[in-house]
Amino acid sequence: MKRTWTIIGVGDVARSFAWYQRLFGQPATAPAHDYFGQILDADGTVLLCLHAWGAHDHPSLASPDLATAGNGLLLFFRVDDFDLALQRARELVPRLEEEPQLNPATGTMEFALRDPDGYHVMVSALS
Repeated sequence: MKRTWTIIGVGDVARSFAWYQRLFGQPATAPAHDYFGQILDADGTVLLCLHAWGAHDHPSLASPDLATAGNGLLLFFRVDDFDLALQRARELVPRLEEEPQLNPATGTMEFALRDPDGYHVMVSALS
């Protein structure tokens, strides 16, 4: 396997698309569709796919009412601009879920926040 395309169900693709672009310090663009968008790295690598709840017949994306959003899922991103990502994160949410701290397992700084749909997002420094 070379890449994974993580897809999460969201209530408003455009809103979540803009939120993740702001978190990653990317220029604002619009998603390809009102029901689906891909957050891409500068080299075109897919970082995250956003799929509107109930837009198609995908059983696991039928409705947020069938399961708690983010149950069993941690979105984990490594960034090369950790300090700037932390500043952007503080502008996006009223409080962080976890303040910046050194992860003893990886030896890198990290913090956590919740996205607009309640997913737990961990941001870790790419050393």
